[in-house]
Amino acid sequence: MQALYQWYMAGAALNVIEAEFRSDYDFDKVDGDYFHALLHGVAADADGLDAAFAPLLDRALDDLDPIEHTLLRMGTWELRERIDVPYKVVINEAVALARKFGATDGHKYINGVLDKLARELR
Repeated sequence: MQALYQWYMAGAALNVIEAEFRSDYDFDKVDGDYFHALLHGVAADADGLDAAFAPLLDRALDDLDPIEHTLLRMGTWELRERIDVPYKVVINEAVALARKFGATDGHKYINGVLDKLARELR
């Protein structure tokens, strides 16, 4: 989530962000292939991901908190592209990240949107 947030907010090059995370963070505990696929997959299809969940929002995309926007993109990508990951796991991980990094009730919003989306996609 942090790498995608950095890309979203700063517009840094993906290869630079990925190299930074691989060298500066405790990356040996991370699934590097999954990290790469998620980072590049979300960035490559950001508009398509936004279009998938935008109809489920109660506000404009531009009004989303950047953390919530990033988490919704991640969750949407995982629901669409990683069918091997159970939808409940995708939602629970996004909610946990929203609790840690997001606004006070952001986790409830993430849960509601991704739950509706999971019913459509799975």
